Amino acid sequence: MRLTKFGHACVRVEKDGRRLVVDPGGLTEPQALEGADAILVTHEHFDHFSEETLRRAAGSDPALRIWTNASVARRLDGLGARVTAVGEGEVFTAAGFEVRVYGTWHALIHPDIPRVGNIGFLLDGALFHPGDALTVPDSTVDTLLLPVHGPWSTTGQLIDYVRAVAPRQSYAVHDGALNDAGAAMVGGFLGGSAPGSGSRYDRLTVGASVEIG
Repeated sequence: MRLTKFGHACVRVEKDGRRLVVDPGGLTEPQALEGADAILVTHEHFDHFSEETLRRAAGSDPALRIWTNASVARRLDGLGARVTAVGEGEVFTAAGFEVRVYGTWHALIHPDIPRVGNIGFLLDGALFHPGDALTVPDSTVDTLLLPVHGPWSTTGQLIDYVRAVAPRQSYAVHDGALNDAGAAMVGGFLGGSAPGSGSRYDRLTVGASVEIG
């Protein structure tokens, strides 16, 4: 499959002429949804979910399907059966990909800040996008999309998370608020230098693609 990085937490995955987009939010370039057959949304925060963008995309393509959690699905009321609410443990097919759902809640930011639901998606048993949570799937993961910067994690937690998932490789996502210096600092801890995570780490530039799987 072919992975393309878009703004912040959004990626597009392609296989056999089919396109699946994950988390096209308010920080995502519009071209991310060009030719999309299906969309997955991990949770309702603006940097992962844009109601206006999804409604516009659905209006342009009657065949477009969306899978997400219950709270996001409610905000897309009116799109009918084109939107499917899913939860942890469910398995479905989207744009030709087998998708397994993991997780329930967004990572805790602070006890005084209410948590929202968050689900992660494992595609074809190989590529895992956890959304905003450090969920460890009960399955081997070849490629992990690692949320490298947010108010709910530390670099130390990220190192331990990658070690727990033990992917062959990880690629940075959730990095839209990092400048180049910050990205280099995070990469220095997650890449080949000490203490390292035990997996190959890279950060794609926006619009860059790589073959995985």
